[in-house]
Amino acid sequence: MIVTGAARGIGAVTAEAFAREGARLAVVDIDSSAVEVTAKRLRETGADVMAFGADVAAPADVRRFVDAIIQRWARVDVLVNNAGGFATMRLTEDISDEEWDSIVRSNLTSAFVCARAVLPLMKRQRAGRIVNLASVVARGGAVRVTSHYAAAKAGVVGFTRNLALEVGPEGITVNAVAPGTTATDRVKALRTPEQTRELAQTIPVRRLGEPSEIADAILFLASDAASFVNGATLDVNGGQVMA
Repeated sequence: MIVTGAARGIGAVTAEAFAREGARLAVVDIDSSAVEVTAKRLRETGADVMAFGADVAAPADVRRFVDAIIQRWARVDVLVNNAGGFATMRLTEDISDEEWDSIVRSNLTSAFVCARAVLPLMKRQRAGRIVNLASVVARGGAVRVTSHYAAAKAGVVGFTRNLALEVGPEGITVNAVAPGTTATDRVKALRTPEQTRELAQTIPVRRLGEPSEIADAILFLASDAASFVNGATLDVNGGQVMA
């Protein structure tokens, strides 16, 4: 299986959750040194892990690591498209063309490029699970982020639904997880501690999510227990948005 954006945060915790279940893992991140740290930590637990530094929105990079995975394991059963995020809160009129393109590319184009790369193999297997990371902001305005990130994550939801309709007859399910505000290092760096506490009070359960809670939802969608779940976006947000 493949987890993108696996160097830290939700991606790293998701890789750990799958490793505990005995999965053979390919962890991928544009930060090659950091993803090697993730891989080393997982190998120390006995997991079979490959690590790749790659731009997951670059078709040549993706083809390279998918080919290496096929050569080693001959199959890809699960793809978790977790790569993305944003680094700075910014008003729409202050977003440059380059920044818009970068955020859409890392959050949405990456899911398309990676899915396209594994679909031929999954079709031959007549089996596969694709789980895309959306966001609470894709379908509601409960928390202010930035317009390019919200647009990209809304695109992930649309891509998920349409791909699920397309490949469901091939034995492949495609679903999304839409996390609410989650206590990753990146998210905490976007706000002051006081702003984070104030934000937590707007969530019905009165706290931010934990990366492990998002990982558990991804694990479920990749499991046999979710074999009849297809085209869904699973909200894991403490009631922050109720769709």
